[in-house]
Amino acid sequence: MKFYKNIVSFFIIASTLSLAQLENSQDISKVGTTAAQFLKISAGSRGLAMGNANVAIANDLSSGFWNPAGLAHLKGIQVYFENNGWLAGSDYNFGSFGFEWPRVGVFSLSLTMLTTPDDLVRTVENPSGTGEKFNSQDMSIGLSIGKKLTDDLSLGATIKNIRQRIWHSTGQTVGVDIGVQYNTPIRNLILGASIANFGNDISLAGRDMNLSVDPDPTNQGNIEFVNAQYETDAFPLPLLFRVGLGGYLVKKENLDVLLAFDAVHPNDNYEYINIGFETNINNMFSVRAGYPSIGKKDAIEGASFGFGLKYPIMNSTNNFTIDYTSADFGPLGIVQRVSISFNY
Repeated sequence: MKFYKNIVSFFIIASTLSLAQLENSQDISKVGTTAAQFLKISAGSRGLAMGNANVAIANDLSSGFWNPAGLAHLKGIQVYFENNGWLAGSDYNFGSFGFEWPRVGVFSLSLTMLTTPDDLVRTVENPSGTGEKFNSQDMSIGLSIGKKLTDDLSLGATIKNIRQRIWHSTGQTVGVDIGVQYNTPIRNLILGASIANFGNDISLAGRDMNLSVDPDPTNQGNIEFVNAQYETDAFPLPLLFRVGLGGYLVKKENLDVLLAFDAVHPNDNYEYINIGFETNINNMFSVRAGYPSIGKKDAIEGASFGFGLKYPIMNSTNNFTIDYTSADFGPLGIVQRVSISFNY
């Protein structure tokens, strides 16, 4: 009976949030109006496997991406790393190091990097290539803190340096994330919310923008070539507001069944909903699945699934964790991700 009561309570609140979220949706998506799109790539195999429904239940070093309040659950020292081939031949890396400072909070330092493969430099005069090659790289370095104010309430924040480069042109700015997690009076139900990528606009500049111009081509006696530079437009960061619920439908000594739900309001796309679940056996083996971007027009994301294995080292509290995820991105293909973490 308690099992069904938990299901009913979860979906009543989840449905209320869903309707409120979708009711305010607009017909204009604003796709392509923000920079630094790599900041929206999901960090962590667990969150990606659960359909990106992770803002309420994030509790490892990937919390710096989902909700920095989740860092407050970490104990001791933890190291986390993941690498996977991303879309269109690009390479995605995320790594983080975190430690608990007693009575102060949990701190983490993270690095996110997206790199594209080399490509030929082409011009109108040389459409087959000039012999030069170029690539692009996006990078974010973040410092986060998560702290438990009470047994039920956690807060967190991240400040990060954001940098984009394409060939010899770069842009840089600073962004801030803030988040909260709350264990509600409803048994086994967690509420989470976060705001990500709040910061200044970003624009590109560099020697690729240099050019020589004739300020007055009708006057042959003037200076014919003056050094100048293109000025690019500045674009805002992809601001994300997330509200989520996580509830344990089953919570026993050797078996947990977790259901999670996120409602997401971006500043550059339609609003949408993410849903995911996780089954954990003996606090060692986990199976996950989810579906992201429900309600978002023209969404290409499909179902995702994954599993994880947490292995204690030499019968101690130290453990090694490996997670695998496969996520469907429609016409862009399947993304497979492996992440590893070590806690001691």
